[in-house]
Amino acid sequence: MVAALVRALGTQNLALAEDAVQDVLCTALEAWKYGRVPENPPAWLMRAAKNRAIDLVRRGALQGRVAPELQSDWTLLPAIDALFDEHAIEDDDLRLIFSCCDPALTPDSQLAVILRYPCGFGIGEIAQAFLASEAAIEKRLGRARESLAEGGALFDVRSDEEVQARLDTVHDALHLLFNEGYHGAHSNAVVREELCYEALRLALRLVELPAAATPKSCALIALMCFNAARLETRIEGGELVPLGEQDRSRWDRELIEQGLGFLGRAAAGEAPSAFHFEAAIAAIHCQATSLEETDWAKVAQLYESLFELRSSPVVALSRAIAFGMAFGARRGLEELEAIAQRDKLAAYPFYAAAFGELLARLGEHQQATERFREAQQLARNAAEEKFFARRAAALPGD
Repeated sequence: MVAALVRALGTQNLALAEDAVQDVLCTALEAWKYGRVPENPPAWLMRAAKNRAIDLVRRGALQGRVAPELQSDWTLLPAIDALFDEHAIEDDDLRLIFSCCDPALTPDSQLAVILRYPCGFGIGEIAQAFLASEAAIEKRLGRARESLAEGGALFDVRSDEEVQARLDTVHDALHLLFNEGYHGAHSNAVVREELCYEALRLALRLVELPAAATPKSCALIALMCFNAARLETRIEGGELVPLGEQDRSRWDRELIEQGLGFLGRAAAGEAPSAFHFEAAIAAIHCQATSLEETDWAKVAQLYESLFELRSSPVVALSRAIAFGMAFGARRGLEELEAIAQRDKLAAYPFYAAAFGELLARLGEHQQATERFREAQQLARNAAEEKFFARRAAALPGD
């Protein structure tokens, strides 16, 4: 809905489009709670958004700030109808993502505005994704809106050169969108399948653009396919299920095969990206018959290569865990202690939990219990809290 409105009103009216969508949703909530739910709610919402766009233009608030065909009653309705055509709307979400990758914005600001508007993330979720404060994200978004206000129509995806110039940021945004659904910071759900499948849908549409059908795009899709294949087994009874306890017979083999196909296409490139290494790691997990039979030495090697390309604290955490599985718990603890910028992981529950797992393997049960209790206090939702509580309770007391 936001993308469709921005197509009508221009990127300079991005904030106005978001406000209009909020008005439409509030109207729906008020009308529908009395039982007047339409037969096709999405169509109702989109029609209401279209009417809202017409109202905004007719009120004169946007006079001179929209396309010429929207500034006359003779052309307003046909032009709006064309912009809200079903086939036009299908491309709007991807075009809005590209539009937010304005070169005038810093890469972090581009990502933040993509997550906020096309992807609909809350401020808190964006802050978690960037390991930053909500106040910092608010300021970043404010500056980005001011910069985008100088723009105009949605990005033209037919320009190969412009698509390639903005492609890396689009990759990162879709990756973050998938990750937020896969193991994000939402207070009510540790897994949100709709975000994962939306990210995969957008990525598959992305490679339909000739300029975007690159090895890196294929590696990203492969990674999404491998992880999406395990979605159904990540939550049981409202509790997070770790990799070693998941029922591998329920993993989606069709998605795994699709992922292997895209991973093969990704091999055509000369220089591997971070997505290549992440996808290769995910492929090893998907093809292993059990946690014990996983080639952890290979996983650790791939994480080492990934860390050289993307030395973030979260990648360093995953690398340390892989080293602990491949070379022993003591080595894993050493790697955890050696992570630079550990302060950015202080509020991340899986950092404390990683210590707990490795300490438990060494028989340091009291210290492991304390770490799991710490992770439980940091849990971002009920599923995580239950999982960490169960891990702490399962350890013998000293």
